[in-house]
Amino acid sequence: MDLEELRAFLDVVETGSFLAAAESLGVSRTTLRRRVEALEARVGVPLLKSTPHGILLTEAGDALAQRGRVMMQETSALLASLREVGQDPSGVLRVVMPVGLPPHLVAPLFGLLRASYPRLSVHARASDDPLGEPLDNVDMAVHFGEDTPRGPWLSQVVLRVREGLIASKDYLQQKGTPSSLQELQRHELFSWETPGGDPRSWPTLRGTVFTVQPALISADIHLIRTCCIAGLGIGLVPTVELPDPGSPADLLVPVLPDLVGRERPVRISVPEALSEIPKIKQVLTHIRQFLAPL
Repeated sequence: MDLEELRAFLDVVETGSFLAAAESLGVSRTTLRRRVEALEARVGVPLLKSTPHGILLTEAGDALAQRGRVMMQETSALLASLREVGQDPSGVLRVVMPVGLPPHLVAPLFGLLRASYPRLSVHARASDDPLGEPLDNVDMAVHFGEDTPRGPWLSQVVLRVREGLIASKDYLQQKGTPSSLQELQRHELFSWETPGGDPRSWPTLRGTVFTVQPALISADIHLIRTCCIAGLGIGLVPTVELPDPGSPADLLVPVLPDLVGRERPVRISVPEALSEIPKIKQVLTHIRQFLAPL
């Protein structure tokens, strides 16, 4: 497939008109129409139709637009990474992580990468949905999930963390320590929200779930931990055993550890188009070696 033809088609879809797309790409409207018509001839069916209300997609056009965006992102990502191919990882590693991932969990890993690859810098961003970010702006996505993600990703589990309930000792001394799910319901509850998950449905170790009415729902793990440290309630978070810097090691304690919780896999996914880039492969190897003891 000709990338210029595909880019012309996608720009018409995005802007809603041939004129706006031509101005966006810096070509004449005639040139743009020829590219789209050439793509339609290559496909063998109409992709666009003109209406009094503007340009609309045909069924075939809609299918191509959805896949075409991914193809353009993959191409852009691959070309950008090929410019940085060398003996040692260098340039910028673009990493997207879940919102509120505790920074003291990530800092040692960043230190390892800088010590091993001093020519490599990291651009780290947080996202409610790391896998939903544009592929041309991501080299690696860190996310939670049991299943392999759909779409153009290669994914592997690099760590399994315990998800469970935590609260501060002060809070439990004041409000009492629940000994059952019924008693738990009478407390202030904070729920971590994952993409596609139900924050009002909490897991038990037996593999079942139960319904709660949280006072706070957030995708930010760190926010929930901070609220628990402040003695405001009981929170469901991953990495329950993780100590918090500047706080006593036993400030946060598990709640109902033999009843509520589950194992939560941590995955690193890379766009399939980048999976064989030496920089990506070497960094992944280092990350696996660092996390293996955990």
